[in-house]
Amino acid sequence: MALAMAYSKNMGPFICLLIIIIDVIAGILGIEAEISQNKVKHLRLWVFECRDPSYEAFKLGFAAAIMLAFAHVLANMLGGCICMWSTEELDKSSANKQLAVSSLVLSWIILVIAFSMLIAGALSNSHSRADCGVSHHRFLSIGGVLCFLHGLFAVAYYISATATLAEEKKLNEAAPVTA
Repeated sequence: MALAMAYSKNMGPFICLLIIIIDVIAGILGIEAEISQNKVKHLRLWVFECRDPSYEAFKLGFAAAIMLAFAHVLANMLGGCICMWSTEELDKSSANKQLAVSSLVLSWIILVIAFSMLIAGALSNSHSRADCGVSHHRFLSIGGVLCFLHGLFAVAYYISATATLAEEKKLNEAAPVTA
């Protein structure tokens, strides 16, 4: 919590910009991986596809997944821990805390889906020979687009979490100490 407060005073806009930049780079890498994958020769019949792997798509997809994970860790570590133990507590909490919790949940859901799609798309290009099976079409580009969406929710979490921590700090300072 102290780490989040120390950084949020002066570094808040920089951290938000950094999270957005990392997620945008991850999204661009995912889309570029899809473009590289589509450049290799392939034969498609309904949902089945035979194609040569693209090492370039593997590298780009894997890099996108790493960048996405890094952005998520950065937002969560610097945003601090906002915990809810019951729906009653959620109902009584401030708007900032409610936004922090909902942004956190949505960023985790998007992370899991985007990371899975990027890894699945990258792994489908990791083989050294042609592969035939169910088409993994658009996994990399969809994962890339979800990286952009993740950036929005990660920044919303960071901003609302640091605002919540500041609110709680003010409340704790204003509360009389009883001994």
